[in-house]
Amino acid sequence: MQKDFWKWHQQKEKIHDEKERVFFHEGEIWWCALGANVGFEEDGKNETFERPVLVYRKFNREVFWALPITTKEKSGRFYFQYEHEGKSFSLILSQIRLIDAKRLLRKVRTLSKDEFRGADEAFQKLLKQTTPR
Repeated sequence: MQKDFWKWHQQKEKIHDEKERVFFHEGEIWWCALGANVGFEEDGKNETFERPVLVYRKFNREVFWALPITTKEKSGRFYFQYEHEGKSFSLILSQIRLIDAKRLLRKVRTLSKDEFRGADEAFQKLLKQTTPR
């Protein structure tokens, strides 16, 4: 698949120079300009290179850990599945990354406390499984 890194670079410059940070919280799902990425890293889609992400851990008003979301049903230790309004979604736990809030485009919804707790438990379990002994 051909990726348009030049177009993403132009978009990234605009985000860096012009976009203000929005107010966000842990547990929220946002459309986020993730970009055109290398290899198997999760890419954004459409003109703004966007993908939904979960705000997993907020560090301050500028940055947070994001977990990308896919509508493809995925199973295994690297994913956390949940349903909303009859649709299935999978958090891609292995693709966690630090994101600047300037990349956030629009809020979708907030996970319920139970959904967020489940996602947190799945991520913590993955960390314990992959930590060198």
